Parts: sequence; C-alpha cells; structure tokens
Amino acid sequence: MKARDLKNELRALDVAQLKEKLAQLNLDLFNYRMTAKLGNLEKPSMIQAARKEIARIKTILSEKAKA
Repeated sequence: MKARDLKNELRALDVAQLKEKLAQLNLDLFNYRMTAKLGNLEKPSMIQAARKEIARIKTILSEKAKA
C-alpha cells in the first residue's frame, strides 16, 4: 500500500480509533525489537515501517487536535 493511500485511510478514522491503532503499533514495535534482540526477526524493515506508521498517526492526531 502506498503512503498516500495509508494517510487517507488513517485520516478517515476518528480519534479513538487512531489512539487504539497507535497503542497496538507501539506494542508491535516493542515485540519487533525484542525479537530482533533475540536474533529471530525475519524482516528488520518491519521495525522501520512500524516507526513510520506511528509517526503518521501522531501527526494526524496533532492535526485533529488543532482543528
């Protein structure tokens, strides 16, 4: 999925759904990091992708708070 499509999909969600998705992504990122430390992470790019999506959600939440 392209970043533009993902942004549009995220902007369509309300604040509660975004916060729920953010909490889930933070948990996933923690699990990816733990798995990477153990040496079992198949795709290290998953960490970077999770961090980028977290940043996107935080940006959208701040935009909605200002509006």
